[in-house]
Amino acid sequence: MAVKVFIDGKEGTTGLKIFERFAKRNDIEILQIDEEKRKDPVEKAKMINASDYTFLCLPDAAAIESAELCTNPKTVIIDASTAHRTNPDWAYGFPELDKSFREKISASNRIAVPGCYASGFISLGYPLVKSGILPKDYPVVIHAVSGYSGAGKKAIALYEAKDRNPELDSPRLYALTQVHKHLPEMKKITGLEYEPVFNPYVCDYFQGMTVTVGLHARLLAKKVTARDVWEMMSEHYAGSRFVKVAGFMGEGTLTEQFIPANTLAGTNNMEIFVYGNDDRIMLTSRFDNLGKGASGAAVQCLNIRMGIDEGESL
Repeated sequence: MAVKVFIDGKEGTTGLKIFERFAKRNDIEILQIDEEKRKDPVEKAKMINASDYTFLCLPDAAAIESAELCTNPKTVIIDASTAHRTNPDWAYGFPELDKSFREKISASNRIAVPGCYASGFISLGYPLVKSGILPKDYPVVIHAVSGYSGAGKKAIALYEAKDRNPELDSPRLYALTQVHKHLPEMKKITGLEYEPVFNPYVCDYFQGMTVTVGLHARLLAKKVTARDVWEMMSEHYAGSRFVKVAGFMGEGTLTEQFIPANTLAGTNNMEIFVYGNDDRIMLTSRFDNLGKGASGAAVQCLNIRMGIDEGESL
């Protein structure tokens, strides 16, 4: 029997991607809301409470309002917004981080899907802190690039306009005030005591992302080499289906000494690279900001919660 799924915010980039992934599945019935009533709280409440699973693909305030409309104790809410990612009552939807994350996802009726940049950083920072290599008070600096699809519908329209501003041809640094919606979850989930310095760039390609962290070996809590860090990361993600650690210095994955950001576009995969030297150890996470960084992660969480193959429709 098909489970009933409602996507609140199907018109947005993440909602559309989730809808596309479900459209070909015969184990899911997608509940459709009348277009003119999609913001009507009474009608939305009907849909949410009639569903087995509701996806929230909304701005934070709207996601909070929709979550509060749920009165059916059996309805599972999977929120793709920032609103609930640091709420301890919600499962954090990154099952590869640790066995405890997967177990909470599989048992919870409230699941918060990670942010795209946060997924990249946390994939690196969580194992580093857990292993005792990275001190919790380390002055972390993050550099990240993303395709413009991650900037929302208005930005996509600007990038795809025929008469667009020439400045859009180049990478553009933003979050200049060091305030970004992903920083709270970056800090909380990794266990850091301070929010990192975060330098994100939106670039002139559609999708794909890299998130990079550099470490000064002299400031780490343990005396380690770059290869030691690679071995730790490899062990941490051993057996993971979607998160893979490339060979040391990218051996076996990189054909030349470049890490392109769009290689994994259209997939739910994530690749982690460890490189550099024994004084300055570099780590990069590469993935699709619309896949493992958004809709793919949301669908993976649904599959885990349903108790089926986590890769279904991924």
